[in-house]
Amino acid sequence: MIDNKTIDKLLPEICDFLSKLLQFPSTCGQEHQAMEFLYEQFGKIKNAQVEKIFLSDKIKEDDDYSSPIPDITYNGRFNLRVVCKGKPSGKKILLNAHTDVVPVSEGMQDAFSGKFENGIFYGRGSCDDKGSVATIYFLFKLLEEFKINLPCDLIAHLVVEEENGGNGSLAMARTNEKADCCIVLEPTEFNVLTSIRGAVWFKIEFFGKAGHSGQAGKTRSALLMAHTAITALTQYHKELLTNSKGIALFDKYENPMPITFGKLQAGNWPASAPSVAVLEGVLGFLPNKTKEEIVSEMNQILLNNFSSDDFKLTFTYRHNCSVTDPQQKFVQELLKANKSTNINSEIDAMPASCDAWFYNNQNNIPTVVYGPGTLKVAHSKDEHIKLSDIVDAAKALLVFSMNFSGS
Repeated sequence: MIDNKTIDKLLPEICDFLSKLLQFPSTCGQEHQAMEFLYEQFGKIKNAQVEKIFLSDKIKEDDDYSSPIPDITYNGRFNLRVVCKGKPSGKKILLNAHTDVVPVSEGMQDAFSGKFENGIFYGRGSCDDKGSVATIYFLFKLLEEFKINLPCDLIAHLVVEEENGGNGSLAMARTNEKADCCIVLEPTEFNVLTSIRGAVWFKIEFFGKAGHSGQAGKTRSALLMAHTAITALTQYHKELLTNSKGIALFDKYENPMPITFGKLQAGNWPASAPSVAVLEGVLGFLPNKTKEEIVSEMNQILLNNFSSDDFKLTFTYRHNCSVTDPQQKFVQELLKANKSTNINSEIDAMPASCDAWFYNNQNNIPTVVYGPGTLKVAHSKDEHIKLSDIVDAAKALLVFSMNFSGS
């Protein structure tokens, strides 16, 4: 039923679609033009029902809202819900992919040119995650072209703001969409990731006592306070990593849950002790911990070294882990679909966080992460994705959808 001649006929359209999508500099909060483009393009597919799911500033009141980027607004912005109706079996497959991208890397050339050369797309978002959006588009085009009536409904959530904490998927999760399974498309090299680590983004403000460098004993450098905190939190992470050994699928990674200190701001003069320092970073964790436990333990680590008046700890991003049983039927069916399209893949864990936990933990939809491309080049100046990977992923998802029997 699926012949390569017809697939080849569609390739110029897929290339044009992704090249144009890559030209939108859709960083967090700036996705509107890209979303309008996607609304128009998916709307041209005969068997696709496309709906704008509008956002509002009320999302900021949600306990799971992430706020690492200040002053973002939501009124008038939207996600997309795209549906291909199948046979009235009541079964549903949910797909998710994000349209936002991280800022351009230092030294990156032509980040938003939409460059396509020798079968490879280059530029910001090509791998993470617009190649996955193109995979979903290609999948819907294949369903149209081959006039396939699936044994289930196929639903796609195309969302904004994954990179800064998943606010787009949070909004979709709050619609209480029901499905038998969910596949969050991210670059996994076609591996099926059933265990996804959690993460918290933290911000610590330290309050010292400013003064001249010649006033030893009468000043308290907030910068040194931040140094003390870095040492204490590094030790906490070391203990956390030791206590997280033996968790299925993660042990192959030397450090699947790193701590990263990404920003430190303090002072404005070399010979003055600063009164304020601000430290920001990210701490990953595995399924033996919850985000609530991590938040509490980090606060206690700081209280062991400072008084409560010495610092202010806030969290701008809090994701729990997501774990799905690898033996679930849909997981095995996805592996089988890969194999039928000559894709080598395996069950694995994801040593990064993503939006899977919204669907899995909060909407009780068994969820995995899967897609074309590799995290090795995501967020880098050399970001790229092969057209052949997009084609293979779409073909595998088509086979999976055609043979879907339930979760």
